Amino acid sequence: MRRRPQSTSAATTKPEVSEEPIAPSWVAQRPQRSPFVWLTLFLAIAYGSWGVFHYQFESLPAPLTAEQAGKRGFSEFSALEHVKALTQLGPHSVGSDALHLALQYVLAEAEKIKKTAHWEVDVEVDSFTAKSGANRMADGLFKGRTLVYSDLNHIIIRILPKYAPEAVDNAILVSSHIDTVFSTGGAGDCSSCVAVMLELARGISQWAHGFKHAVIFLFNTGEEEGLNGAHSFITQHPWSKSIRLAIDLEAMGIGGKSGIFQAGPDPWPIETFAAVAKYPSGQIIAQDIFSSGAIKSATDFQVYREVAGLSGLDFAYADNTAVYHTKNDKLELLKLGSLQHLGENMLAFLLKIAASSHLPKVNTMVEEDNKGQSTAVYFDILGTYMVVYRQHFANMLHKSVIAQSLLIWTTSLLMGGYPAAISLALSCFSVILMWIFALSFSVLAAFIIPLISSSPVPYVANPWLVVGLFAAPALLGALTGQYLGYLILHTHLSNVYAKKKQISPVIQADLIKSEAERWLYKSGSLQWLILLILGTYYKIGSSYLALFWLVPPAFAYGFLEATLTPARFPKPLKLATLLIGLAVPILISAGGFIRLAGTIIGTVVRLDRNPGGTPDWLGNVIVATYVAAVMCLTLVYLLSYIHLPGAKKSIVLSTCLLFGLSLAVVSLGIVPPFTKDTSRAVNVVHVVDMTRSFDGKQDPRSYVSLFSSTPGKLTKEVEQINEGFRCGRDKVVDLVTFSVKYGCWTFDDTDSGWSESDVPTMHVDSDTRGDERITRVLIDAKGSTRWTLAINADEIEDFTFKDAGSSEELVLVGDMSSVDGWHIMQFSGGKNAPTMFDLTLFWMKNPTRLDQKVEGKREEGTPLLKLRTDMDIVTPKVDRVLSKLPPWCSQFGKSTSPHTFAFLSNLPVNF
Repeated sequence: MRRRPQSTSAATTKPEVSEEPIAPSWVAQRPQRSPFVWLTLFLAIAYGSWGVFHYQFESLPAPLTAEQAGKRGFSEFSALEHVKALTQLGPHSVGSDALHLALQYVLAEAEKIKKTAHWEVDVEVDSFTAKSGANRMADGLFKGRTLVYSDLNHIIIRILPKYAPEAVDNAILVSSHIDTVFSTGGAGDCSSCVAVMLELARGISQWAHGFKHAVIFLFNTGEEEGLNGAHSFITQHPWSKSIRLAIDLEAMGIGGKSGIFQAGPDPWPIETFAAVAKYPSGQIIAQDIFSSGAIKSATDFQVYREVAGLSGLDFAYADNTAVYHTKNDKLELLKLGSLQHLGENMLAFLLKIAASSHLPKVNTMVEEDNKGQSTAVYFDILGTYMVVYRQHFANMLHKSVIAQSLLIWTTSLLMGGYPAAISLALSCFSVILMWIFALSFSVLAAFIIPLISSSPVPYVANPWLVVGLFAAPALLGALTGQYLGYLILHTHLSNVYAKKKQISPVIQADLIKSEAERWLYKSGSLQWLILLILGTYYKIGSSYLALFWLVPPAFAYGFLEATLTPARFPKPLKLATLLIGLAVPILISAGGFIRLAGTIIGTVVRLDRNPGGTPDWLGNVIVATYVAAVMCLTLVYLLSYIHLPGAKKSIVLSTCLLFGLSLAVVSLGIVPPFTKDTSRAVNVVHVVDMTRSFDGKQDPRSYVSLFSSTPGKLTKEVEQINEGFRCGRDKVVDLVTFSVKYGCWTFDDTDSGWSESDVPTMHVDSDTRGDERITRVLIDAKGSTRWTLAINADEIEDFTFKDAGSSEELVLVGDMSSVDGWHIMQFSGGKNAPTMFDLTLFWMKNPTRLDQKVEGKREEGTPLLKLRTDMDIVTPKVDRVLSKLPPWCSQFGKSTSPHTFAFLSNLPVNF
């Protein structure tokens, strides 16, 4: 309250008016935020955030035995028997003997389910062999490629009620893949999914007599080679025509909670799942990131959505993503409760939708999805409750909050006048400085680490190091930036208060600090308001995060701090304002932010898609940028509290100490960057290079190539292997789908273990020149049923491709797309897949030339076709190298990489 000065007597002729300095009532008990209080507050928020993460993602249900689950329930221990049986087979990639054994195992289990089904339930089991086909995806990881397949085998179970004939025409698909990459037994990806499906099929076979729809379980092969299994089923199997909804089970790690990361386009499946799931898990932020292409991966759900026009859900295990496609995707790392979590959720969901009278119509929701109005926004709260609402409601809600926020800000500025507008601008400038310094400090640390550590990414096996290496400098930078903004704002407010003569200087100083503190707090809400506006404009589903980080802190401030009159003196912010304001945002988002950090750290293992093609510091910069961004977004409210005397020095010392200790741990090698359970991804490939020298001769060169998709040199690994490797960037290996720009190679003892009779050939059968140039090339892959062909898109306009043995057209003339000037064709198949093909090339009528002078050089130095054929051969040299591979290294498999042996050949433009 302001104290009015006592007026003098009216009778005095020359009254002396003296204004006594005004003191707010709280000045006598001026609050001092000690370092201990601030540190306690920070640790409480950090501990609360970790607790949210642990409960949301690490808390798993107790696994049930078969007796506990009963005939109609889900038993994790029964499912684990399937995982154990499949992983004992070792890697089972397409075309391998192990995959045949895995198919036989699944088929035998399916027959058992058929025998023990409820007497009113029909269980049909089909062992289906897909004929040759081709898949061209319109978007995503395989855009610009033609994926050709042949002789793929699938096991399919259809469960439906005996006395409901209409059920056969409306089916729900549950799908996953049996095959693995060559480098792992695939406990997580995706034997765990197959096991869950077998146990679900057993349970569903006891319930289906009350269903209105059939349930189809598809155990496909060929997913790891380009989603070929799903495509062959959808385009060739007669049961696929009855499917109305698709559910895909996947893994990009091993175990943990299997969450939804893709849903739609019809929102009905996710709405139903949210209503019935016992442990709902799913975040639309994962869907936004995945659909943006930031994660270079694809799942069968893309086929079901793009090719079949189906709606549905895509689930994935995402714990410990660093083990993805490595030897460490093993049963020992599969957490107990993981299968129970997915199994119980799926069982409840299937029982609900299979008995429902409603299923989404095929294709009809795609147009609405493009309008962005019918899609669903979804997220779970602590893994116990899922919030789902549609995009049109999100638009209405967000626009309402935006309008009210802008109204409040406008009213506040009108009441405060010109000084308030300047204060707002300076507080926003403090946010900008906070971002600049936080990013600068953390990115600087990212550049320092490769200079002092044996590995550029020393935190992969110990993700907690990220707190000291990146979070500490980011916090220090954010504090520095905001404090500089605070000083500028303090100067402005000092000028404003200097005009108020009635306030004593001592009191005035405290008032300035309090008002500056309030403006910094309010700038945090303005930051989130801008993000909410952008997210609403672009219809980004995960913009709900901005809503939760804007509304509760603003409400807490309005309820506990705001006044309706500018005449009231500002007070220091209450700690209750911060605690109440941050409780809901932390509850909603802390777990997701931490989970995403772990995912990013795990993907660093396979960051370099062209080994040596990215700088060693890039992975660090990505992690550092994410950490700094999260800290700037979430700590802006908290940091506004620490500019009162007493807290800053201790915070700076603490963060510097933490950063220094983390650097010491890394530089001294106290903790290893990789371990036997979290390995570095490497490939050991025996390469026989038959690429033609451009005088038409073939000069075979045989060598073993060692390279890694994990950033960093291979010096330590090569020393331990001791097999005569040389490392460097002076030998680029073009493996057609990617290039090895840094690697190691040896020519010693590489002439044995392979035969020239397996060398593929490309023979020009005819070359017709006229108005249109057409070239026919016969390709003989010899013993290889897995190969990759690159077609020069600067020379070739289109092509056709057929099986030379049966003359079956596999690829017709169409819109040939390209990436970086090449159209990639990938082929994979079983043991009976064809190996001889007829390729017809249609040349560009007016090929683009730079000029006449360089045309000859360009044709002389550029191949028309590049071919890589992969063989299931382990030569003696490769066997020795693999046996000496350090325990912290693991072979890494993907659809575009060779196995352990590859032939390289090409056909020049001027053949």
